[in-house]
Amino acid sequence: MRLALPPPERRPSAGRVLAVASLLPALLVAAFLLAGLPLLLAGWFRPLPVLLLAAVIAVPLCRVALRLPETVGATARHTGGVLAIALGSGVFNAIMHSEQLIVRRDPATYAQYATWIGAHGSLPIPAQAWAFGGADPSLMFDSVGFYPVDGSVVPQFMPGPPMLFAVGGWLGGMLLTPAVLGALAVLTVGGVAGRLAGGRWAPLAAFAFAVAMPILYTSRTTFSEIPSLILLFGGMALLHDTLQVTRGRVWPAAGLAGLVFGLAVLVRVDGLRDVLPVLAFAGLLIALRRFGRPEGRLGPPLLAGVALGVGLGLLAAYLLARPYLAYLSRSVNPLLLICAAVLVLTALGTAAAPWLAARVRLPRRLPEIGAALVVVVMAGLAVRPWLQTVRRVPVNADDQRTFSFIQDTQRALRLPIDGTRLYSEYSLHWVIWYVGVPVVVLATLAAAVLVRRLLRGGASFEWLLPLAVIGWTTITTLLRPEITPDQPWASRRLVPVVIPGLIVLAVWGLGWTRDKARRLGYGGRPQTVIAVLGTLLVLVPPTITSIGTAFVPIERGERAAVEAMCARIPANASVLIVERVTGERFTQLVRGMCDRPAAQARRISGDEAPLPEVNRLISRIRAAGRVPVVLAAQADQVSLYGPPQQVMALVTRQDERSLLDPPNGTWSLRVNVWMAVP
Repeated sequence: MRLALPPPERRPSAGRVLAVASLLPALLVAAFLLAGLPLLLAGWFRPLPVLLLAAVIAVPLCRVALRLPETVGATARHTGGVLAIALGSGVFNAIMHSEQLIVRRDPATYAQYATWIGAHGSLPIPAQAWAFGGADPSLMFDSVGFYPVDGSVVPQFMPGPPMLFAVGGWLGGMLLTPAVLGALAVLTVGGVAGRLAGGRWAPLAAFAFAVAMPILYTSRTTFSEIPSLILLFGGMALLHDTLQVTRGRVWPAAGLAGLVFGLAVLVRVDGLRDVLPVLAFAGLLIALRRFGRPEGRLGPPLLAGVALGVGLGLLAAYLLARPYLAYLSRSVNPLLLICAAVLVLTALGTAAAPWLAARVRLPRRLPEIGAALVVVVMAGLAVRPWLQTVRRVPVNADDQRTFSFIQDTQRALRLPIDGTRLYSEYSLHWVIWYVGVPVVVLATLAAAVLVRRLLRGGASFEWLLPLAVIGWTTITTLLRPEITPDQPWASRRLVPVVIPGLIVLAVWGLGWTRDKARRLGYGGRPQTVIAVLGTLLVLVPPTITSIGTAFVPIERGERAAVEAMCARIPANASVLIVERVTGERFTQLVRGMCDRPAAQARRISGDEAPLPEVNRLISRIRAAGRVPVVLAAQADQVSLYGPPQQVMALVTRQDERSLLDPPNGTWSLRVNVWMAVP
């Protein structure tokens, strides 16, 4: 008697492994954001509730993704290459990770934000005026990146990234979380390249992306750009796969793609600009539904998902980051008007689609005009430095700080002193520094060819939304970077869409060039030469630019220095900071990491608080039953109140501040803190 053996299990193909693996980063980030936001709003942002709720949310999200068809034609070598590059990127950036905890620029603000909610689970941050004898006009509880609101302190920025960094802190290390997110971003970009350009080009795109300096830079410390990238490109991948579904229910996958796109607003306010093409695309799908096109059934769930994600982001902004929105009002208010206009135009276009289709005839040469316009726009951005000098005259205190910072940087670099210069006219040159001329040329060629094909109806519909998102965000970002222009700092603006988008277009352009040679009758050898030479042209320039800083971690030693300082502050102390720079850098750090009440003594003029007022505040602290502790940057600034003790003498490295060249090194950084216990 023979026993019937069960049929052998069919292993997933290499292409399916890459397709699914490159969706998981966006799904996991979305699950943690969806779990963390309501718990943070309720004041229950704690490890067990967040991790359990995120796991519960992640299961149905992943089930939806696993039901999508295989969309990447990759071999085991291609898939293994992308996974190995992502893993290597994560390990390398973890080894070289930064320790930006002292609040000088945005990463430390994010780190202190994450530290607070990770330990306390709620916002806003209590000012703890009771520890200083009650509220007093001479006390300031706010500092750089932390706004005063109704007797408490509200952190700057959207809550999405700090929630992710806090979860990373619970799971083993907040400062290593950016490296993990960076590796997930490499995997996501490789997956999108595999879908749009073909599996053979996915490892090339992943490697070119991983070695670009802005990606290394933002994968080593607590920035918001990498999580935003994961959501935007993850949304592209999800929607691409959903478009391949020919039958069955598609609304869960389309709604999920829209939700992932929309959640980018919970990570960065600029995400509202980045998802505008998705709104227009959803309207187009709804219009196509009226003509019986199968893609049209994706429109309503896609629009609903985007609306939900954007709505959660705007709700979080209103409840948790209102002072930040007020600070950005000059940019946010016009953006909201643009969003409203896009919604109105989309609704009108959808309603009038049959009428427009019957009466409007597009110019016969429109495909060629569109392709030429792509080239003209990129050429215009390239010659912009010779045609325009972008300036901004200070109109408020923040502008004045930027003005002074640019002057100081120009002085250090021995450039002409002009604090109104923003150097935004060099924005395309920034891109060329970091990815190279060949990538920009190939991406421009690819965009022109794809625009021409789309307008002629010959290109795959799957390219329409990625091309719209990449083109719209690249142009708007390069026209108005809206960032302090020192490098590598300003390069972070290129991370969410510009650099990965141009790289994906470039590898598609390289594949198109190779196929064009084949169609012209050239044999295998010329095609191989094109592929090899093109690969070198894509990889060598960004690698050369990155070498100068890739192996030098910045601001290392801050964690040990902060821990040592906290250990020197008495347990029942109320910390009064009497000097400006120390107050800006350490008020929230002392409150959050040292777990001591902290405040600045108000300054009337200059950088130090007046002696009589400080003595009065010291008496109030004593009367409250606390130990007064005074902090400042120099010994003579605290010696008036007691014997000075140096509690921090940090010597480390910081970012270079280049304005007209790519950065190729780092600058020294010294941070001193002196303490007195009156």
